[in-house]
Amino acid sequence: MDPTLTLLGALMLVISILLSPLSSRVGMPVLLIFLVVGMMMGEDGPGGIQFDNFELAFLIANLALGVILLDGGMRTRAETFRVGLRPALVLATLGVFMTAAGAAVVARWVFDLEWLTALLVGAIISSTDAAAVFSLLQGRGLHLNERVSATLEIESGSNDPMAIFLTLVLVTLIGNTGEGATWSVLIMLVKQFGIGGLAGVLGGFAVVELANRVRLTPSLYPLLVAAAGISVFSATNALGGSGFLAIYLTGVVIGNRHVRMMPMILQVHDGLAWLAQLCLFLMLGLLVTPTDLLPLLGSGLVLALALIFIIRPLTVVLTLWPFGFNRRELGFISWVGLRGAVPIVLALFPIMANLPQAQLVFHAAFFIVLVSLLVQGTTMAPLARKLRLEVPAGEDPYRRLPLDTPGAGDHELMLFPLRGEIWETPRRLSQLRFPENTAVAGVFRNRVCLQPKGDLEVASGDTVAMFATPNVLPELGKALSGRHAPKYLAERAFFGDFVLNGDALLGDVEQVYGIEFDDLPPELSLAECFARRTKGHPVVGDTVTLGPVTLVARATNSDQVTKVGLKMDSSQNV
Repeated sequence: MDPTLTLLGALMLVISILLSPLSSRVGMPVLLIFLVVGMMMGEDGPGGIQFDNFELAFLIANLALGVILLDGGMRTRAETFRVGLRPALVLATLGVFMTAAGAAVVARWVFDLEWLTALLVGAIISSTDAAAVFSLLQGRGLHLNERVSATLEIESGSNDPMAIFLTLVLVTLIGNTGEGATWSVLIMLVKQFGIGGLAGVLGGFAVVELANRVRLTPSLYPLLVAAAGISVFSATNALGGSGFLAIYLTGVVIGNRHVRMMPMILQVHDGLAWLAQLCLFLMLGLLVTPTDLLPLLGSGLVLALALIFIIRPLTVVLTLWPFGFNRRELGFISWVGLRGAVPIVLALFPIMANLPQAQLVFHAAFFIVLVSLLVQGTTMAPLARKLRLEVPAGEDPYRRLPLDTPGAGDHELMLFPLRGEIWETPRRLSQLRFPENTAVAGVFRNRVCLQPKGDLEVASGDTVAMFATPNVLPELGKALSGRHAPKYLAERAFFGDFVLNGDALLGDVEQVYGIEFDDLPPELSLAECFARRTKGHPVVGDTVTLGPVTLVARATNSDQVTKVGLKMDSSQNV
């Protein structure tokens, strides 16, 4: 092997990683940086690397996408299915069909293509890369309300298999115009989703059982999960199913079951997913010749803008309006139509099949991704803040260490550094309100471990070590949070000055606060008001305006609002 190639490859990785902080500083998607570095190192850039091995690129891209989907699945919480499953699945199935059809109409017009080829272009660019969206939003410190975040999170893993299926169908139809084409398409549909879904669920339970039964060095558990996930992915593809659907579902099962050393697994897989995305976008940048994109400048821009401003918003409104989303939520989800690696990878299918106009399809998909990353990726975080879709969030622990012993159950050791203005004034441990079934393990100050006595005062610069279970992490994070938040996200400004129980009756609220609620029965509870407003699926941050007051959902349990904030100033409604 030529050492020059390995040197250039390593330097590309180093340069991309060093440039990644620009993402949070200028609002540029980090994946766009990786893509541009790859293009700069290609044959039209100063790097001058000639890379046109589409077979190798296809193999690497599939493995990279498998790793990314496995990590995304493990981070998908089953609790989010309560509010996000149905709308996300509709958006990921019917929405993908509608997006592909709308894009095909525009592609046929601007590129002067046959209908099947235009539909192929539409199918290739029909899926969004919500995983890239969340990496951008999290880098900017955003914490979206659960209805929006859950919908986008589930969509990120379920719309890729649908787009892949449509692409394979159209490649088959274009390459095979015989009488058996229809039957082959139907068989492919059943095999892709049937085998993929079954293999994913069974594979997930098998990986969980395997990880919990064997005793390994802690650092080997993440590698075991990664290798087993890729095994499920490859075996499903070999059987004719959707490997992408299978590995995503495998991740979902693993992430929602008790698995030994799970925090370490997630930490390592976060790095693996970043490495996969980095290598994938660098390689895709090398594949394209920028000068080949110039002839598509006008027509490609028309298609990209139509996708961003017309097709995606129309699809979102038509598919999600029955699920109780408000206009701000629909507007943001419409804008989160970010195209990422999947469309470029899907554009390799026509090239591998030697279809006519395959190069045009590839370059068109690449151009659409570039425009999407530039237009949507750079404006997504500011738009989320402008639409005020954030909710107050607690501090995440600096480190989570699982206690790998049966007697500890699900408890972990969590480290919380105290920082921010709230901790400038020392506070006693006995004054802090921690969730049940938690305990302070110790307090670290100037490299000294202090015993956690009730009269011990903690302040900024200290690190509090807690024994706690993952399910109380949000509440625990709020108790130890010191992050600087915008004024409108402060607890009182967001939720109001008064806290009520969800089962409080309107009649009682009228008597206590001297408020009159017109046309509403006094025996109606506050929780029932939210259930009516949100069609049975309330989330923290939902608001209900009742005359001169605004009710804000402060805490929920399943589909029930348990704590309600009351704002007396109705001018703050959103």
